[in-house]
Amino acid sequence: MSQSDAPPPGPDLRQGVPLSMVPASGVLAGHVNGAPVLLARLDDGIHAIGGACTHYGAPLAEGLVVGEEIRCPWHHACFSLRTGLALHAPAFAGLPMWRVEVTGDTVFVRDEQSPESAPPAANSGHPASIVIIGGGAAGYAAALRLRELGFEGTLTMLSADEAGPYDRPNLSKDYLAGTAPAEWIPLQAPDFYESQRIDLRLDCEVASIDTGARQVVTSSGERIAYDALLLATGAEPRRLPLPGFDRPNVFVLRSLADSTAIVTACEGARSVALVGGGFIGMEAAAALRARGLDVHVVDLDEVPMSRALGREVGGFIAGLHREQGVTFHLGVAPKGYDGKQLELADGTRVPADLLIVGAGVTPRVELATAAGLDVDNGILVDDTLQTSAPSVFAAGDVARYRYRGELIRVEHWVHAERQGQAAAANMLGAARAFADVPYFWTHHYGLDVRSTGHTTGFDEVRIDGDLQARDFTARYFRAGQLIAAVSAGRDLENLVIEAELKAG
Repeated sequence: MSQSDAPPPGPDLRQGVPLSMVPASGVLAGHVNGAPVLLARLDDGIHAIGGACTHYGAPLAEGLVVGEEIRCPWHHACFSLRTGLALHAPAFAGLPMWRVEVTGDTVFVRDEQSPESAPPAANSGHPASIVIIGGGAAGYAAALRLRELGFEGTLTMLSADEAGPYDRPNLSKDYLAGTAPAEWIPLQAPDFYESQRIDLRLDCEVASIDTGARQVVTSSGERIAYDALLLATGAEPRRLPLPGFDRPNVFVLRSLADSTAIVTACEGARSVALVGGGFIGMEAAAALRARGLDVHVVDLDEVPMSRALGREVGGFIAGLHREQGVTFHLGVAPKGYDGKQLELADGTRVPADLLIVGAGVTPRVELATAAGLDVDNGILVDDTLQTSAPSVFAAGDVARYRYRGELIRVEHWVHAERQGQAAAANMLGAARAFADVPYFWTHHYGLDVRSTGHTTGFDEVRIDGDLQARDFTARYFRAGQLIAAVSAGRDLENLVIEAELKAG
């Protein structure tokens, strides 16, 4: 048997295992017909569910069990051990379920069962029509959760993007590097939205919101009525008003169209300069090195990503890039671009056949401001993600909410999806506070770095492990209180810290 044909680790559960092998807490990993399966002991007996995360296929046996949930070690998706249902993003598809038989002191796993559906909410008080403005992470997750929760009314999603909802994190990673084909990027096929009765309208600009009449007005003048509205307008890249930064070979990286344009521009190019050493810029640097380009990174900070990760962790990641041939120009600002060279404030001229500007993003609040909603560096929402207007909610990069006593706005993919899911439930009357801990991952030359919590404002970093061995956890403190952790090679520990932060 070749290595690729080898079954997943653990016993063949068809042959049976002693009941005593199934732990009182945690899971027993095995396989059935070549598929990974987990056995869990719950209060009503033994349950069997699929063992591979439906997001990116991570081995769930390496994740964390909390009560009747199991959390993915890679991207922190959450599933029910009882039903296999996907409870929290980034996974949306549930896990397969398997029939269990207990004979004496032996547990057997038999045939696969039909997956359960989420219990529908009582829909007597549901709104008749819901409009979602935005086709990104939050809007997509909200639309799916609304249907999962039994919403039967009219559901309209208005997206200014020309493409349907897609896997945005991949745009600066594998897709940009050329290792992920274009067909991997859409989150669903076009007919999915029709089957779910989601009226997805692409390339649709919204001109205004009439909160009094409860109508959304498109740029074509169409008025779309709503009983509940979700603003998931996201954020847009900052442009730098510098000479030459309006040239056709100057790009930002936010949308699928942006990433595709950069890929096209790389054909025949030899060098690229990236202005900005944040997560997107550094991921793009790695992706473009994979394409063989000479890569230069320009950043005002002396250590890239130090404001988010601290000098040691930021310096470690920058070191990975230097090892791969990336050239850094730090502590200096860009001055202008002539189409072939980027001039820096200190007089250095950096060769660049194309230029990518990663100077951060600003929340898209224009619609909310014009509609009279409360806005302050984002759309202000309460703990249920409702704005200052009745029946109008906001989620994703545009929403600013209270987390651990302070107002924050989080620009992470998974967090936007989870806010969309929470807003969906609350539009149907759940009235539950959103209290998820922010989480994101970043990828550099085969190394995944995972972050849980909110590092802004830390005043102390304690590192356990060895950065150079790519085996560490960095804990971030403010006034002696743990607020976040960043890790590599310690996926389970990162999950445990996330659970501790949520409990605290």
